[in-house]
Amino acid sequence: MIKFIKFHTASTMTPPHSLMPFLYAKGSLTTLLEQQARQVIRVQVVRECYQPLDFSHKKEFDLPMHRPTLAWVREVLLFGDDTEAWVRAKSIFPLPSLTGNAKRLRHLKHTPIGYVMFKHNRQLPYKRTIFYDEHQKHWGRNTIYDWQGRAILVQEVFLKDLKIKQ
Repeated sequence: MIKFIKFHTASTMTPPHSLMPFLYAKGSLTTLLEQQARQVIRVQVVRECYQPLDFSHKKEFDLPMHRPTLAWVREVLLFGDDTEAWVRAKSIFPLPSLTGNAKRLRHLKHTPIGYVMFKHNRQLPYKRTIFYDEHQKHWGRNTIYDWQGRAILVQEVFLKDLKIKQ
């Protein structure tokens, strides 16, 4: 399911045609970015920490609003063939979902999350929202994946106007 919303804007906008394949990719964005870069994506970890989930994230995860819930939050920059980052990504793993195989998601370091999540499945069930942040002037997407029965939120903000290379 894909919903389209806009942050901080009242105008009607549509994403640039060149970003559409990235915004609406059904499989691994990592794979698509590596095809674009024609090399392995470089991951720069900005921050990894425990964080309480706020109201909006609890709502997205369909968690009880009245209970405090901690999450493991990982923020990274993804680099393709440039010195400029292509994507700013934030992954949110509610602690109750970090059990069994999912424990390793806390220890990704410089590994793209797509390598782990899409290792055995090219497509995962998901719910996605496309957004435009007028303040930052960037398009992005929030995706809640169902990975091995666990809900994981991945937010990707496109820092460049990428174009599919032929």
